[in-house]
Amino acid sequence: MPAHVPDPIADRATDPLDRERAHLASSRAALRAMRADVESLDIKDVAANWVNAKVLQQQIEQRITALADLADTPLFFGRLDYLHAPGAERAEGAREERPSAGGGSTILYIGRRHVHDAEGDPMVIDWRAPVSQPFYRASKKDPMDVATRRRFGYTGGELTAYEDEDLTDASSADRASRLLQSEIERPRVGPMRDIVATIQPEQDEIVRAGIGGTVCVQGAPGTGKTAVGLHRVAYLLYAHRERLARTGTLVIGPNRSFLHYIEQVLPALGELNVAQATVDDLVAHVEVRGTDSAEAARIKGDARMAEVLRRAVHSGVTMPVEPVVVVRGSRRWRVPAYELEEIVRELLDRDIRYGAAREALPQRIAHAVLVRMEQAGEAPDDRVQDAVARNAAVKAAVKAVWPPVDPAKLVLRLLSDPEFLAEQAAGVLSAEEQAAVLWAKPARGVKGAKWSAADAVLVDEAADLITRTPSLGHVVLDEAQDLSPMQYRAVGRRCSTGSATVLGDLAQGTTPWATPTWAEALTHLGKPDATVEELTQGFRVPREVIAYASRLLPAIAPELTEATSVRESPGDFAVRPVADPAALDAAVVAACRAALRREGSIGLIAADARLPALSAALDAAGLPYLAPGEETSDQARLTLVPASLAKGLEYDYVVLDEPAAIVSGEPDERTGLRRLYVALTRAVSGLTILHAQPLPEQLAGPVRGAGKP
Repeated sequence: MPAHVPDPIADRATDPLDRERAHLASSRAALRAMRADVESLDIKDVAANWVNAKVLQQQIEQRITALADLADTPLFFGRLDYLHAPGAERAEGAREERPSAGGGSTILYIGRRHVHDAEGDPMVIDWRAPVSQPFYRASKKDPMDVATRRRFGYTGGELTAYEDEDLTDASSADRASRLLQSEIERPRVGPMRDIVATIQPEQDEIVRAGIGGTVCVQGAPGTGKTAVGLHRVAYLLYAHRERLARTGTLVIGPNRSFLHYIEQVLPALGELNVAQATVDDLVAHVEVRGTDSAEAARIKGDARMAEVLRRAVHSGVTMPVEPVVVVRGSRRWRVPAYELEEIVRELLDRDIRYGAAREALPQRIAHAVLVRMEQAGEAPDDRVQDAVARNAAVKAAVKAVWPPVDPAKLVLRLLSDPEFLAEQAAGVLSAEEQAAVLWAKPARGVKGAKWSAADAVLVDEAADLITRTPSLGHVVLDEAQDLSPMQYRAVGRRCSTGSATVLGDLAQGTTPWATPTWAEALTHLGKPDATVEELTQGFRVPREVIAYASRLLPAIAPELTEATSVRESPGDFAVRPVADPAALDAAVVAACRAALRREGSIGLIAADARLPALSAALDAAGLPYLAPGEETSDQARLTLVPASLAKGLEYDYVVLDEPAAIVSGEPDERTGLRRLYVALTRAVSGLTILHAQPLPEQLAGPVRGAGKP
């Protein structure tokens, strides 16, 4: 379909592009007026007290921020011309406060946020509204009552083109959109941007899935799974704002560099109150200063450790051997040991949190005393029961029978005391596994211990066994394939009464404990009934690049479907051997210089061990470079990326140094090949591979399919 561009000779009074520009200008003016209205609000006589006033002022400030008009961000990106005025049924159940569908109008502009004029009539409809859904899903086979879908092209925030798609002729085939393709392939500098203008039908189905269930997305490289997860958060906040405002939302990423890369997506969609964290942030009960061997980390991350910890937490509970005697006034009330034992065993059998049971125990003992008081003719009330529960004799009995437990101290003892570990792990861990997780040098205390990341997860598990972890309304877990079963349990505790969106790619699992199947992972998460969706159409990775990377799939994930690319451009792809190993650094620098002559961001990805040499080579050549997590700009577009941190990141052009070094830098070949698969699929427009060592043999094998759509 041809894209319309401005014709300077055409009559400007009737030029459709001028009319669209006029609507854009009017919409921007209306948005400024909406912001001004909020800025002018006076809450002096509204708030009942200073606390309410502070909360209201904070909400007003957030609203003002959300209504900001970003000059380089299009206010609307599409238009729907309906055959009939959209009915009210399209808006049913969408959200608590739904924008109007437009007063019977058959033309709707679709944008990142709702904009209305002074009379309250909508000028731009939020992309999340039900009436916007046909923009993403309508086709000639199912036009959804849409006659024409119009897409807009922008350059630097200025509307420069539009493209119409007639959906009324079912006999003609759907054709690819040039503007859509151009937006997908547009070079990028800076953090990740939203894909709200280019969401595909299969992505939209995931984005708009209900909040009641958990969705797991198995997504090949370049399929947009991260963007889908973030846009799903934005949609759920729109559709269930009051509910999620009470319960909270959280995005969990693999590392800080990744979170920095994606942090601008939700604010660009008007959502400012979504927290971001890594799994390590969630379990930061102790200071992590140590590391584990791969084997120790694997065992500590095994789900069996949950049973070991459960036993350890309850190991201090003992059966009473002495009665409890409560003195009140001149009377002595005696609860025999056998009755106390019945109370303790009943609490153990109920399998409630250790801390909750410990709080219930004095009340249960006090109740037994009150029964005796009533049998003696007294009439005690709740205040008497509370007083008995606080009696010194009752408190002493509780401390002896059900002692307090500190989660960090408990895990410290478990990893330092071989006898204690053997007692709690009997029949669960083998003697060899117990030896692997024990610290070589026991720590003297919690603060002085060299805790590892896996140890912190154990402390979190123990803490939850004692006191329930609060649950959020919705959690997005990205790059989930790298989590251990115990890490899944830690995340699952944060959404035990809510839902989750799990994002990942089994082929990109690069930890010794990487997830073998999503069914197993979702069981550890506590969401065994979650729906698993697979995205295999790549939108970001060029055709030739994904085809080349897919040569590794038979070795790293033979059960997965090979990804295909919808990109019309095959991409700039080259594999260059370097005959002299001593010349490899210079060849890499030259490739970076060549990439910098093009538009967009450049990532130099290499094995972690190669970074010092490459850093020195770039410095000697006078090429400035960034570290992962630092924001690229027009002045600084080259990032030196260790292969261990490349996951989830994207660059327009990638220079990949020595694939064999990336593979050999991992503890086993499969993990190394998976790390290489990640590195190969970070390119959006072009990939140049330089190597002095022979390439891994899997890359020389036949391609499974052509990697074409």
